[in-house]
Amino acid sequence: MNACRNLLPGGRWHFQHGPIDLVLQVDGEPLAVARAHERAWQRFDGLLQELVAELAALRAPVGADCPLHGAVARRMWAACAPFRAGFITPMAAVAGAVAQEILDACGREGIDRAWVNNGGDIALYLAPGRSVTVGVYADVSALNAVLGTGGLALDGTVHIDSTLPVRGVATSGWRGRSQSLGIADSVTVLAATAAQADAAATVVANAVNVQDVRVRRAPAWQVRDDSDLGDRLVTMDVPALPSDIVHAALRAGWQKAQELQADGLLWGALLVCQGQSMATASAQAVLGAPAPPEGAEESVVGSVFA
Repeated sequence: MNACRNLLPGGRWHFQHGPIDLVLQVDGEPLAVARAHERAWQRFDGLLQELVAELAALRAPVGADCPLHGAVARRMWAACAPFRAGFITPMAAVAGAVAQEILDACGREGIDRAWVNNGGDIALYLAPGRSVTVGVYADVSALNAVLGTGGLALDGTVHIDSTLPVRGVATSGWRGRSQSLGIADSVTVLAATAAQADAAATVVANAVNVQDVRVRRAPAWQVRDDSDLGDRLVTMDVPALPSDIVHAALRAGWQKAQELQADGLLWGALLVCQGQSMATASAQAVLGAPAPPEGAEESVVGSVFA
């Protein structure tokens, strides 16, 4: 299967190749926007093959020295390297690193604002004075249930302006497309880059956890034969749990987020589990109220809207 692209409403582009499925939007001078779209496409075409060529090393635990060669592969490794004291592979940052690579390919001249959303992991460019609002969905299963119905409402919004040191947003949790060791419905991380946000969201989501026999888990390789997590138990299903247990799990994740923030590995985090939420003070400061369903199509496809 070859890479393909399609023009979406609002001037956005959809790029897809195998598991890579992203949406790109660029705002600015018309000629600059057209050039940016073409540069992004030229970089996207062939990117999957680059990653596949180093897939064995990308699925191996991060060690002291980087064995990778491609630009995206090395970015994945660098984002995960601060967490190598625990178990982590470069694949924890793949979506964010790809988003960042495509955004960088767009260039900056004549561009006011640009974003690449790779399955919910978002890379941002903001010229001085520009901003974006990122939609937050706490429950992926609920989101999937209303796609295409016109009844979608955001759980909340995060407003990011050019003065903030945030150019990446990523979300992880047991309900998402990636495997998780924890029970968080979602952990949304804001960081300096999309790759850093992706890796940190994985780590924090894993930390939102409790040992409870009611939580169904299975070895990662049994759930997905190509998993990079091997025999580690990943979360398969989380039934309704007592409020105090949910609170304890969130508290553990919140403490991990605070540690990562102190180390400069994330700027802010929002954690959600079974109707409860916690946020770092920085994330709380940029959180907005839930948005109404109007403009739902753009919110769903892009997760970022003006």
